[in-house]
Amino acid sequence: MSRRLLPETQVHPAIRAAIANQHADVVAATEQAIAQHPVVVLGMTGNPFVKKARRLLDAAGIAHHDIDHGSYFSQWRRRNALKMWSGWPTFPMVFVKGALVGGAEDLAKLQASGELKRLLG
Repeated sequence: MSRRLLPETQVHPAIRAAIANQHADVVAATEQAIAQHPVVVLGMTGNPFVKKARRLLDAAGIAHHDIDHGSYFSQWRRRNALKMWSGWPTFPMVFVKGALVGGAEDLAKLQASGELKRLLG
């Protein structure tokens, strides 16, 4: 899979570091959580789809590590860094065994098909 990104050659050298370091702490913390936990749900307070994903995992008895970044009214820049990093445009972002599997609806499909159980081994 590849997605289009602006080539570094088309970014002025004076701003490359600013782009590379923009909320790098959020991405690094996310990568660390994904490495440490089989299931990670990235979300935000007040988002019903985040709640739906977590309820689905709870109902299935699947432990999950949750990370919230603000609400609809706060921390949108920090969440944007995660969207740019992952390429996934919405929350939640659900990771299973290190792989992004999508959002709440995608998780529900994996659960219904038995694929989620298979992924978790």
